[in-house]
Amino acid sequence: MSEQTLAITDNRTGKSYTLPIENGTVRAMDLRQIKTDADDFGLMTYDPALMNTASTKSAITFIDGDKGILEYRGYPVEQLAERSNFLEVAYLILFGDLPNEKQLAPGPTTSRITPSSTKISRR
Repeated sequence: MSEQTLAITDNRTGKSYTLPIENGTVRAMDLRQIKTDADDFGLMTYDPALMNTASTKSAITFIDGDKGILEYRGYPVEQLAERSNFLEVAYLILFGDLPNEKQLAPGPTTSRITPSSTKISRR
């Protein structure tokens, strides 16, 4: 597969730039190298209402507000809310997949994800 890049020619100066494309995005900071002269701060982006701005890249959460999609690790949040409990979702977020019965059994893994506020004091 060929390298994913974007070629830009600045018509103000005639200089050409090549910016890397990663996951369909260009880093805004990569535009800063595009300057009219040494004293120029560099090109910046302007995106009112953040309509075309990716604020982060996540392996855990996928959000598409226009389509009404919210997923954790590929599972629709509606499905998790209807069919999974807190420990199952916590396990999913931490370890990447829903747990089986053995993985949910009391032990070192579940004690790491069980909030202390759910434990009952035996005073």
